[in-house]
Amino acid sequence: MWIGVSIIALVGMLFLAFRLSPYPAVWLVRYAFEKEAVRVDAALEEQVPENIRSIRNIQYDPTDPNSLLDLYYSEDARALTSKLPVIVWTHGGGLVSGSKNHLSNYCKLLASRGFVAISIDYTIAPEAKYPTPIRQLNTALAFISAKADQFSVDSTKFILAGDSGGSMITAATANLITSPSYAAITNVSPGLHPEQLKAVLLYCGIYEVDNLNSEGAFASFLHTVTWAYFGEKDISNDAYAKTASVLHFLTDSFPPAFISAGNKDPLLPQSKRFAEKLSALDVKLDTLFFPESYKPALGHEYQFTFDKDGKRAFEQSIQFINQLIGRNTSEQPEP
Repeated sequence: MWIGVSIIALVGMLFLAFRLSPYPAVWLVRYAFEKEAVRVDAALEEQVPENIRSIRNIQYDPTDPNSLLDLYYSEDARALTSKLPVIVWTHGGGLVSGSKNHLSNYCKLLASRGFVAISIDYTIAPEAKYPTPIRQLNTALAFISAKADQFSVDSTKFILAGDSGGSMITAATANLITSPSYAAITNVSPGLHPEQLKAVLLYCGIYEVDNLNSEGAFASFLHTVTWAYFGEKDISNDAYAKTASVLHFLTDSFPPAFISAGNKDPLLPQSKRFAEKLSALDVKLDTLFFPESYKPALGHEYQFTFDKDGKRAFEQSIQFINQLIGRNTSEQPEP
């Protein structure tokens, strides 16, 4: 009898914990995401060429222990030129999990194509709330720009990139860099001048927090994410939280964008609406979307699975960047 009562009490406590705080659900998300992210990154290792070097755990804000970045470059690329365009990638993980470490091999692949590739850490939710990660990314950008000579970075050729939650942070940052009014309403200081930002790469992100039409387990996941990130269960009446829906604040000054998501990604409609809005604003745009019936079905974060479709996304994004910065293949190391 006492065992039965104890089990009922435990179930009741767990139920109450999930209702009172986002932390229990966040811990489950972190556990699942960590295992998958480590597996995906490890699978890319065999694709990485030689002569890629890294500098790990550079602190971009001395006041913040979470403000670390990793830098990757190709020795062959540095032999061709003293300054390289830079891709700054903000990791995904639903804003509540993830790490720059999970991008290690993907960044090495980017570096092999003649870029300085940088992945940053930021404070994940609910330990930090909106817009802290956006402020941290802008602090990192200002730091990289200031250290451009030391890092062999061409400070006139920044490309911002992100996946999932990182794409949301990246899109907001690109918008506030190029739109003073958006910087003002978010109260975030831009880390770059608009002319420094040449392009953005956006994979499977959230751009309309107020239009998350999902069902089932994914809807529960999104509820956990928004609760953790904004600090409240219901943000429908929170005017400041609405500024996170960057789609509603886009201007024709937004930088050229490459946007992609898998055909079976629950967040695909977000990417398509974002692309449609940029197209209506006549922003230079390249997209990679797939027919609904496309096989194999491509889910969330398909680009990191370096199969035929992941490689296609990689090559198309590199070509997009090279066209924008006016670089030909002779200025890159051999892939």
